[in-house]
Amino acid sequence: MTTLLIADDHPLYRDALRGALSLSLPALTLSEAGDLTSTVDILNREDIDLLLLDLHMPGSNDLFGLIHIRKLFPDVPVAVVSGTEDTQLISKIMSAGALGFIPKTASSGDIANAVQAILDGDVWLPPNLSDSVDEIDEEFSELADNVASLTPSQYKVLCFMRDGLLNKQIGYNLDIAEATVKAHVTAIFKKLGINNRTQAVLIASQLELEPPATSDH
Repeated sequence: MTTLLIADDHPLYRDALRGALSLSLPALTLSEAGDLTSTVDILNREDIDLLLLDLHMPGSNDLFGLIHIRKLFPDVPVAVVSGTEDTQLISKIMSAGALGFIPKTASSGDIANAVQAILDGDVWLPPNLSDSVDEIDEEFSELADNVASLTPSQYKVLCFMRDGLLNKQIGYNLDIAEATVKAHVTAIFKKLGINNRTQAVLIASQLELEPPATSDH
């Protein structure tokens, strides 16, 4: 039995996706998750053949969710499902290791075709976007690999550094001691092979990372 995991924080969209897939590919078993933490938990517990990942669900923080999951579960195929159809972002998604990109505006038929193609070992992009999406960017892929080495907490610190926050402000936002922030910054510099905050900001900007919600400790 082939098992899919739908990871999206909107129950209505999960229901719509489940309905579309159940009609077109009735042999599938479907699991659901609403945030990055529960997604990782399910991937640890279950044998998932394909993950359909929303970029903007809690904990995912855009590309980090994809990068983090690719690091933890390199053998699990991932297709990103998003309402954003920016070709530069799609190129980065594919360079970060996704095997497909499915717009949330896609028809039931396109969704089924995408899922079947990826399960068959192919890469799938929307027909109207495939010609405009750049080829895999090896430099960005290497950058994503380096960011994958960060823990979720270190990633959050990197986001706030990009926004110009001082260590004391970062500590306040994340409800951690300033000394802990300093330790995270040191670890970030070491893992990314850099030695100052300016370089960290440049990397975060290249990844188009967005700052996490301050309530997500």
